[in-house]
Amino acid sequence: MENGKSNNNNNNDNGYLNPAYVGSLNASTISIPGAYKANSNDQKQKQDSPKGEAQIEAGVADGSNVGAEPEQGKKRDSWNNDIEFLMSCIALSVGLGNVWRFPFTALENGGGAFVIPYLIVLILVGKPVYYLEMLLGQFSSRGSVKVYDFSPILRGIGYGQVLATAIVTTYYATLMALTLRYFVDSFYPTLPWSYCREEWGPNCLDSASIAEQEPQSIGRTTVKTTSAEFYFTNIILREKPSIDDGIGYPSWSLSLSLAVAWIIIASIMFKGVKSSGKASYFLALFPYVVMLILLVRSLTLPGAFDGVLYFLKPQWHKLLEPQVWYAAVTQVFFSLAICFGNIIMYSSYNRFGHNIYRDANIVTTLDTFTSLLSGIIIFGILGNLAYENNTTDISSVVNGGPGLAFISYPDAIAKFKVLPQLFSVLFFLMLFVLGIGSNVGMASCLSTVIKDQFVNLKNWVVVVGIAIVGYLLGLFYITPGGQYVLNLLDFFGATFVALVLAIFELIAIGWIYGVKRLCRDVEFMLGIKTSLYYRICWAIVTPLMMITILIYMLALYEPLTYKDYTYLPGIYVFGWCLSAFGVGQVLFWAIPAVRKQPSHLSLCSRIRKAFDPLPDWGPSDPHTLKRYQLHVQQANVSSMFQRSGIWHKIYDNIFG
Repeated sequence: MENGKSNNNNNNDNGYLNPAYVGSLNASTISIPGAYKANSNDQKQKQDSPKGEAQIEAGVADGSNVGAEPEQGKKRDSWNNDIEFLMSCIALSVGLGNVWRFPFTALENGGGAFVIPYLIVLILVGKPVYYLEMLLGQFSSRGSVKVYDFSPILRGIGYGQVLATAIVTTYYATLMALTLRYFVDSFYPTLPWSYCREEWGPNCLDSASIAEQEPQSIGRTTVKTTSAEFYFTNIILREKPSIDDGIGYPSWSLSLSLAVAWIIIASIMFKGVKSSGKASYFLALFPYVVMLILLVRSLTLPGAFDGVLYFLKPQWHKLLEPQVWYAAVTQVFFSLAICFGNIIMYSSYNRFGHNIYRDANIVTTLDTFTSLLSGIIIFGILGNLAYENNTTDISSVVNGGPGLAFISYPDAIAKFKVLPQLFSVLFFLMLFVLGIGSNVGMASCLSTVIKDQFVNLKNWVVVVGIAIVGYLLGLFYITPGGQYVLNLLDFFGATFVALVLAIFELIAIGWIYGVKRLCRDVEFMLGIKTSLYYRICWAIVTPLMMITILIYMLALYEPLTYKDYTYLPGIYVFGWCLSAFGVGQVLFWAIPAVRKQPSHLSLCSRIRKAFDPLPDWGPSDPHTLKRYQLHVQQANVSSMFQRSGIWHKIYDNIFG
């Protein structure tokens, strides 16, 4: 009853002041996650003494809150309710990264061997970082760049992550274009990928009739290719064997589909979180209905359980390969959408006392469940394909890459005996819905950063600008050489940059801002203490694990390839320049941060001061900010009497 009562008290309209800890020396600091204990005196004082509160706010306005920006007291957009935030996070994190990226990443890294590193990385990296970014966004009500007001010299981390997000956004939209094309094709009386064309030769197998054939009657010595794969490669992508002579021209049908995708994305973004929050219920829940139907169908195919066993059976020797762990880290990044600024942006629209501890656990658990569910579905299908090809090598029956979602899934749909068109429509609608949820989140992150920098720009101008630029860049991916471009930018522009900047982010938060101060902020905002699990992960385990993986990846690096194609040397140079540009944002934006410091200070003093939080760092509500600043001052006074040795400081930062 106490927990329920406190949650109701905390659900106030202004959404900023959580009475669980703020301004009361006797407030509860119980360690039960999400249990807020209201202080009745604070509530009564707030209700009965509006004059006193007004005087406090006036003190902030007249300059007693030194360094506060004029926009600090400006009310920020917020979600309609707490559930919409949770659903939006599910729609953002549970997307094509689970249905499309996870199965082919597992396929390329030994099936079941990949599941164990993935789960370990999820526990040691995914969950701690997801919760960390939620905390920062909600506590400061700042976007993915301005959140680095806690250490202005490091704002470049946010800008580099925005660059990576922009690259992912452009190619994510093209995947939605592919989905739309398949969605339209699903209305044909016969699914166009279910049968072979004469020009595809004798090695083509009709996807719709494979399940009816007897394996011993096929009598093949080589692995054949399904009509679904021929259709995707030759009809949809028009894929070239190499891009040495250029990437070609965009497909007119995919260009039209891409335009429709961006129009839908822009339409949702016009209203901001108010409209996207309402759409989140459908975006988050509908895909699971279709996935459960597909699960039943895939597991009833001959040979499906062999594929599932391949997926779940660990190959222990693979655990010693750094590439597998690197793939696990990058998959967690893409699956949860961490270290791209999206989670910080979404949580910045929360009310100040919202229970994000609960939400972080729900989203990360559900995301893992969805990835494993998708893996079981896809490997069940691959097991059937291997059965029909008279082979036990699951990995040999289909190519990896993004085509997996547009080859194996359509192949399974073609095997439906009753109304395959209906199920195909539902399936590709599901993929499109997944894409919308993730793409809107990423594009909104870009929009938030732009509006923070150019406050006078109209929202519709920003949205239209993002849509137009995203569309034009997306045309590169729908050319005959588009998948080569996607593969290149995915690694050099997104994956590698995100990993390096994530290390910078964790060091910045865990050691420059400090785990101790972060935990103090959590206690101030939520009234709960942070467990040792999060403290140790934030300070030691997570950054060390990612640094180790990065070192091994660089030491054992081999030139990136797409299928069997090796890029020209100049393309690799471009790729590394793109990575350097993304990571180099850290240095680029550090220079103006240092120059803004008082000119009478020495260079070293100006650099040191640029690492300190801005004077208005903290909650966006002026009243809450004032109380937070007093709270920080009291904590700083207490720390003056502690030992100053380096080892004691390290210990105190983690456990203090």
